[in-house]
Amino acid sequence: MKKVILTLGVVATVCMFTACSKNCTCTTYLNGEKVNTTEISKDKLPEGKKCKDMSTVITVNDKKTGAECK
Repeated sequence: MKKVILTLGVVATVCMFTACSKNCTCTTYLNGEKVNTTEISKDKLPEGKKCKDMSTVITVNDKKTGAECK
């Protein structure tokens, strides 16, 4: 029982730290080549939007084009 509680505590701690990231990293691709990486403060995102909502990547012939945000 102690192992289960300890495991749940560790998982909860890791989730809290990953959810508290203050920046959104967007990488821009053009014809499959990485062009630029930009960090946007999560405070500057439109209200109700998440970082992944800012992604606009499309894939054509296995090549990415657009912005991929994480």
